[in-house]
Amino acid sequence: MPLKLNISEKGRAWKLEIESSALEGKSIGEKIKGSEIKPELEGYEIEITGGTDFAGLPMSPEVEGISYKKVLLTKGWGMHKRPKGVKKKVSQPKGLRLRKTVRGKTISEKSMQINMKVTKEGKSPLAQIFPEQNKPKEAPEKKPKEKKSEAPIQETA
Repeated sequence: MPLKLNISEKGRAWKLEIESSALEGKSIGEKIKGSEIKPELEGYEIEITGGTDFAGLPMSPEVEGISYKKVLLTKGWGMHKRPKGVKKKVSQPKGLRLRKTVRGKTISEKSMQINMKVTKEGKSPLAQIFPEQNKPKEAPEKKPKEKKSEAPIQETA
């Protein structure tokens, strides 16, 4: 299965798909050379910041290895403003902690999507390396609304 990479640089994200074996065994927080991902990224230094697995579970930098683990989370990462099932806006109860399942910080064949950020820029800008993603979004064409014309009433004698 291919890995989906999201490479962010100064508020802009670039998407790329590569073979999963290229980054297997790397961990969150590691810095890698851009040429390991794609030859056009020569000179770039990229840091792995996170990711998800095939089931959509996030990778946690605190959990070692590639396995699942249930961790106790408090306010912050992976927590929401209100408890599950409550529709009204309520403040988060003081001391709320939830046990959530996360995946370890090492990239494996089960990983699907990896988040990265650029720490050192290379020779050419990413806009030139990914020209198909550099296009501005086109507004959909609006068709003028046709007025319903009433058929003339025919009188019969």
